[in-house]
Amino acid sequence: MAVAARVNPKDFFEPQEWGPLAARSNWKGLALVAHAWLVIGAATAMALAWPVTIPLAIMIIGARQLGLAILLHDAAHGALHPNPKINDWVAEWLCGGGVVSYRNYHLQHHKFAQQAEDPDLVLSAPFPITGQSLGRKIVRDLTGQTWFKQKFARVTGKLKARKPGEPTLPILGEEIVRQRYWLIFNGLFIVAFGAAGYWWGWIALWLVPRATWFQLVTRLRNIAEHALIGKNEPDPLRHARTTQANLIERALIAPYYVNYHCEHHMFMHVPCWNLPRIRRMLGAKGVLPRMEGTGGYWPMLKAVTTV
Repeated sequence: MAVAARVNPKDFFEPQEWGPLAARSNWKGLALVAHAWLVIGAATAMALAWPVTIPLAIMIIGARQLGLAILLHDAAHGALHPNPKINDWVAEWLCGGGVVSYRNYHLQHHKFAQQAEDPDLVLSAPFPITGQSLGRKIVRDLTGQTWFKQKFARVTGKLKARKPGEPTLPILGEEIVRQRYWLIFNGLFIVAFGAAGYWWGWIALWLVPRATWFQLVTRLRNIAEHALIGKNEPDPLRHARTTQANLIERALIAPYYVNYHCEHHMFMHVPCWNLPRIRRMLGAKGVLPRMEGTGGYWPMLKAVTTV
C-alpha cells in the first residue's frame, strides 16, 4: 500500500513555535461545543418566536450541526481535550456520537490521503462534473433524499437481502442498537419540544436542518477539500485544499475553521482553533504558494463544474 507522504513540523517551525500550536486546551474545545449549542438554541428560539424566520433558522442550525460534526472530527484526532476520556465523552454525547468507529475510518483517510487506498477518494474522484449533475445532487440534498439514503441504507439493504422466512425483528433490533445514541438524542429533543408546547419543533428545527442544509454544506465542504486534487499526489502540501471563507460562509457553510483543510492535513493533530494561526505563520515564512488553496466556495464550485 502507498502511504501518503507526511509533513515534518520541524521543517516549518522551531520547537518554541510548534509547542503552542500542537498543545491541547482544557477549555477551548469545550467552549466551541458550547458555542455550537448556544447558536442552535438561539436560532431555535428565534424560529419559535417568529416562524417566518424558520428558513434562516434551518440554515443556521444545519451549519452548527456540521460544526458539531467538525468538533467530533477534532475529537477523533484527540484534539478536542487533553484528557482522552473527556475528549471521547464530549464527542460521543454532545457532538453526535460514533467517535471510535469514525476515528478508525478517518485515520485511514489521513494515512492514505489521495492515494489509491484512501477510503474518501470516492468523494473527490468524480470531479469535474457537469453543472446539471451538481444541480441534481443539490436537489437530493435539500429534499432529504441524501440523508434518508445514508441513514437507512444499511437496514433497508439487509431487509431486502433477507431470505424467505427470515424474521425481520432481529434485523430491526440490531439497527436499533447501532442507532441507539441517535435514538436517545432525538428522543430527548422530541420530549423537550413537546413539553414546551411546540410539537412540530423537532421536525422543523432539528430533523429538517439535519436532513437538508447539513447535507448540502457537507457536500460543499467535501468538494472544496479534495475535488480536482490528483490521485496519488506525492506532495503532502497538496493533498487537501484550503478555501478562504468570508463571514457569511463561516456562519452558514464552514464553521470552526473547517476551511483550513490543507493545514489540517499537513498537521492533523493540531486543534482546529490553531489552524488560522498556522496559516498566518506559514504565510510569513513564504510557504503558502506551495500549498493547495482557493479563494472561496463559489469559485471552487465553478472550477469543479463543466457546461
